[in-house]
Amino acid sequence: MEGRRVVGWAARDASGLLSPYSFTHRKTGPEDVVIKVLYCGMDHTDLHQMRNEVHSTNYPLVPGHEVVGEVVELGSEVKKYRVGDMVGVGCIVGSCGRCLSCNSNIEQYCNNRIFTYNGIYKDGRPTQGGFCSAMIVHQKFVVRIPEKLSPEQAAPLLCAGVTAYSPLRQFMGSGKVLNAGILGLGGVGHLGVKIAKAMGHHVTVISSSDKKREEALQHLGADAFLVSSNAAEMEEAANNLDYILDTVPALHPLQSYLSLLKVDGKLFLVGVSPKPLQFDATDLILGKKNITGSFIGSMEETQEILDFWAEKNLTSMIEIVKMDYVNKAFERMERSDVRYRFVVDVAGSNLE
Repeated sequence: MEGRRVVGWAARDASGLLSPYSFTHRKTGPEDVVIKVLYCGMDHTDLHQMRNEVHSTNYPLVPGHEVVGEVVELGSEVKKYRVGDMVGVGCIVGSCGRCLSCNSNIEQYCNNRIFTYNGIYKDGRPTQGGFCSAMIVHQKFVVRIPEKLSPEQAAPLLCAGVTAYSPLRQFMGSGKVLNAGILGLGGVGHLGVKIAKAMGHHVTVISSSDKKREEALQHLGADAFLVSSNAAEMEEAANNLDYILDTVPALHPLQSYLSLLKVDGKLFLVGVSPKPLQFDATDLILGKKNITGSFIGSMEETQEILDFWAEKNLTSMIEIVKMDYVNKAFERMERSDVRYRFVVDVAGSNLE
């Protein structure tokens, strides 16, 4: 049955260029929340999907999975939200609800998870993301934006923020001052620095050049800065870190970074490289070192990072753009020309 007609911006082919696109959402179900989209963050994953570089892209594709908006309509069985509430939608909008992952509240690992865009919903329709005027989402996959957070500040937390928070959450309440490494200082990395510092960790930013040293130390509050291309610095820093949050969404060598970890140290992979990464297993074995992946976060963790951000009075470093600038913004994102996350003012844009 046909539902609400909306306007968004979509990629039509692997060029990844976005342009206006009109489509129809499903009819509002009893547990659905209808959201007027106000802001949507821009993510490297958007770029990969728009260009058909990861997974298999179904076109037309409306990207965007850092969505903040206002509730404008509710299904008859929705009790959690009211019209006028400020809410968010992250990377997934559905799961099976029956498997071990779903029953353990880690539904992002459900084999039948439904992505916010480039997925297929239960009714057979393709899912479309937040680069559009409105969304319809099941209430389980909607989170509440705390009153202390402005909507544009909240947007990057719904993917980048929870991606950094989820693997670090295990260290909360440990009472230890851990030595943390944040590899890459982009959208996820800058939030990782802020989260790790707010948890009381000693934070070292690891970057391939010296360009972001002042930014990391003076503006983001990191404790140290390490240039990975400087062999002397890397040697001096060896066996020093309890963990590294690897946020780099591109091909990069893991071997030199593993040398920075203490015995039993962990390297968390959260950046998606479009090509396979390589390492020497001997270093893992002899140093009892761990490489592990972490995929976004659960709905529970997504609500937690929003509340954590508000409680700690943290801020995201963002640049707000209109929809007609998104193609240029993606070009700039690709060459790391943004501090540190683009957020699209969807409601303030002419989408036609």
